Amino acid sequence: MINRSGWHRPVIMGTEAMVSSGHHLASLAAIDILKKGGNAVDAGVAMGLCLNVTIPEMANFGGVAPIMFYSASEDKVITISGLGKWPKAVSIELIKKRGGLIYDQFTCSIVPSAPDAWITALDMFGTMPFGKVAEAAIHLAKNGFPAHSCFINNLVQLPIPGYGDAFQLRAYEYARRVFFPSGHIPRMGDLIIQTDLAKTLQRLVLSEEKNLRLGRHGALMAVRDEFYKGEIAKELVAYVQGDGGFLSLDDMAEFHVGLEEPVKTTYRDVEVYCCGPWCQGPVNIMALNILEGHDLGALKHNSADYIHLMASALDLAFADRYQYIGDPKFVDVPIDGLLSKEYANLRGTLIQKDRAWGKMPPSGDPRGMRAISTTAKEPTAQRSDRANLDTTYGCVVDGEGNAFSATPSDEGPLVPGLGIVVSPRGRQAWLDPGHPSSVKPGKRPHLTPNPALAFKDGELWMAYGTPGGDTQPQTMVQVLVNVVDFQMNIQQAIEAPRFASGNFPESGSPHQYKPGRLNVEAKIPQHILGRLREMGYAVNIYTAWNASCGGACAIVIDKERGLLLGGADPRRECYAIGY
Repeated sequence: MINRSGWHRPVIMGTEAMVSSGHHLASLAAIDILKKGGNAVDAGVAMGLCLNVTIPEMANFGGVAPIMFYSASEDKVITISGLGKWPKAVSIELIKKRGGLIYDQFTCSIVPSAPDAWITALDMFGTMPFGKVAEAAIHLAKNGFPAHSCFINNLVQLPIPGYGDAFQLRAYEYARRVFFPSGHIPRMGDLIIQTDLAKTLQRLVLSEEKNLRLGRHGALMAVRDEFYKGEIAKELVAYVQGDGGFLSLDDMAEFHVGLEEPVKTTYRDVEVYCCGPWCQGPVNIMALNILEGHDLGALKHNSADYIHLMASALDLAFADRYQYIGDPKFVDVPIDGLLSKEYANLRGTLIQKDRAWGKMPPSGDPRGMRAISTTAKEPTAQRSDRANLDTTYGCVVDGEGNAFSATPSDEGPLVPGLGIVVSPRGRQAWLDPGHPSSVKPGKRPHLTPNPALAFKDGELWMAYGTPGGDTQPQTMVQVLVNVVDFQMNIQQAIEAPRFASGNFPESGSPHQYKPGRLNVEAKIPQHILGRLREMGYAVNIYTAWNASCGGACAIVIDKERGLLLGGADPRRECYAIGY
């Protein structure tokens, strides 16, 4: 008899295709596209569009959408930098003149990148028209999706102290009309209808249909132009500027996502690929490189020693993120040094047995190969208790062995008539001109969403990711280690109790920093929490199955048995479906 005591949901198994995403309706839409002959990208874009509809308070069509794609025929990993740029008119001085509130409504708006990311992926690697992959999303927006627990909880999340109700959907009349249809917080199962969003997507489909004579590529570019150069762009920019934002029609028209090389490392017998320093993807690799120097399997899983080692390695990686990671088109990121095994070994020597850092550790010097940098900056402590519950995630593996991995995000006030946000990702930038993620015209701000792929013996093995802001790489590292070092199945690895350090400045403004903070799920026993406190951790206990610990989704490929294995996190609305 199989012992199911280690996990609650079953591992979803298939032989032809698998999808795992932040909402079951998005997973179902992707499966439908696969059964109609689409590939992983066609299905992935359909999934992403449905996530933009069913989780609109965490991942919006007008937001961001970093994507990783593995082409089986080319045996190549490609990343699509679904992250917009700061408008040309922005400056640190202008924001400071307005009170220095980088989180204030449209002050932090950058060019929306998700539409271009979805269309670029579809154009370069997909096979279907936009209209076909958008069908399910349009249906859900037009006819409604049943309000779920994560959606309802996010509507009532706490505002940021000092920032009022900025980015709280209930603070905006138009958003209240859309998301509070009966005038109060919706109940579980109430239909959430997004008529304007449906019309916006239908306008894009109409642009494609009018330009079919141009061929598939030309018709898809017409979809893109309608959003970035056409009437939609004009309506969007007019509203943003009318509310004090910096975005212009030129910013929209000149924007395009890029295809960028992934960063990678080996961890044990696994090759891990992440997005580059235009997001926080390198944090995963820096932490894994440090952890590889330790025999984690010899430690009891989630023991105090294990949690201490894991949290220490992650803190070292976050310290280097704070010091070095920014848009590589504007910042000289020493990425080769940061990701080298030699540098990781040097950094790992700083970890003290039985003693927490107590504050963010000093950054290192990856150029000079020194464990501690002579120019390390120490952040100022700021505190607030706002939960970070934005972002979602989804992955697809098709019958040809292609993989799609994406982490769409962004929430905020909606543009009336369009039903979308204007990516507020600028809130993850700094007003300190010396910070690598400082505000600058044309620059991409800091980005927490970061999907991943992993390989074994040169073959695709795993697609994985999670929402959760700064918790993302922490969840991703823990899930990977659970599978690799502790031989858990993918569902066990996702459901296992988690923890997350807060011992560094948070990415989102106001960049709260809680020295020594370690957030731990209540499923971890009290005697371990007591030992962590003895080590010097400021332990904060999350409830069991806490959504703040992420919503991991993953697909594992079992080549030997010809199986696709899907796992999905019960902490949120995640579901895997395969066949």
